[in-house]
Amino acid sequence: MVVTTAVVPVRPGPSFARGLWRIAAADVSSGNRVRLLRDGAQTFDAMLELVAGARESIVFEQYIFHGDEVGRRAAEALGDAAARGVAVRVLVDWIGTVGTSGGMFRRLRQRGAQVRIFQRPGFRAWGGLVPRDHRKLLVVDGATGVTGGIGIGNEWRTGILKRRRSPWRDTAVRIDGPAAHHMRHAFDRMWTRADGRERRSAIRLAGGRAAARLMARRSQGAHLDPATDEPSLVGIVEGEPGRLRVARALQMQSVSAERSIWIASAYFAPAFAEIEALIGAARDGVDVRLLVPSRYDHPWIRLLTRQFYRRLLANGVRIWEWTGEMMHAKTSVVDGRWIRVGSTDFNPLGIAVNYELDAVIEDSRVGAEAETMFLSDLERSREIRVAGLATD
Repeated sequence: MVVTTAVVPVRPGPSFARGLWRIAAADVSSGNRVRLLRDGAQTFDAMLELVAGARESIVFEQYIFHGDEVGRRAAEALGDAAARGVAVRVLVDWIGTVGTSGGMFRRLRQRGAQVRIFQRPGFRAWGGLVPRDHRKLLVVDGATGVTGGIGIGNEWRTGILKRRRSPWRDTAVRIDGPAAHHMRHAFDRMWTRADGRERRSAIRLAGGRAAARLMARRSQGAHLDPATDEPSLVGIVEGEPGRLRVARALQMQSVSAERSIWIASAYFAPAFAEIEALIGAARDGVDVRLLVPSRYDHPWIRLLTRQFYRRLLANGVRIWEWTGEMMHAKTSVVDGRWIRVGSTDFNPLGIAVNYELDAVIEDSRVGAEAETMFLSDLERSREIRVAGLATD
């Protein structure tokens, strides 16, 4: 006698929120209003509007902050806010501001803003050159946040090439709601790190009960259920050295994906675990697509990325190269339901070394918009095929 067991479909439940907490220590909230922002011009306008309307506080964290036209406009807006009494804190990375005049930051301080530079070179591990603060974040009044891959520079507005110039392709997201509060907390932790207080506290408290209390925090939103709780559900994933949080989030989504995994990654040099997650999904019938640049601001990265093409293509992953000046986005959309927008690229620096920040969203409405945006990008891209690699 053959005994058969009926397979009962699992209703999408709180696994999204619980999974993000357990594998990525991500606080998750419901009731957020989410708006995707395409490219630099739209994102800069949204950020400047928020800064101009700030009443109480602004926190601003950036890896790239140039002293060009875009940088001057941003600095002026932040300075104006500080001058009218808004509490303004600006955190920038030392590497990302090389070549930017220190006078711009001095003027910000003179107008009342607090400014910190993250990780100047010095007598520390790796000469202080790693890790970097690669995050891009703005939170106004603790209620509205913007994050994504877009830095403060002309390349995102006009491009930088002499010939065939075009704005860099990139994506950000504006979030109104409790997730912005979680973004503010993420900034506060980086603000403390930039001052060195976190390291001193860890050394002073290491091994004691106080250290355990310092590191422990209760989950936020792990119980949320997308079937009953108000959308959008948003988890804020803080990438930290050695944590591999975004990589694990991708693996969780690869396990859950039933229809599609579409990823845009500017600097794609994944670990074997990430490759196997994508290949496993593709071989199981999931539509796995990857969008990467064809031109890079660091040309050697193209050679590094292309070494993964043949294995991915041979196992059913489809790959497109953006034909514009530079595709700098760090996004993914899974089953038209889970969306990631942030600063993390799938390479060792992004996944395992630098400080990063990503918003992971569950909302079918936003997912449909993200899929439309991705398909629009593919129309401006060239699909790579195995046959073409031999002649490249």
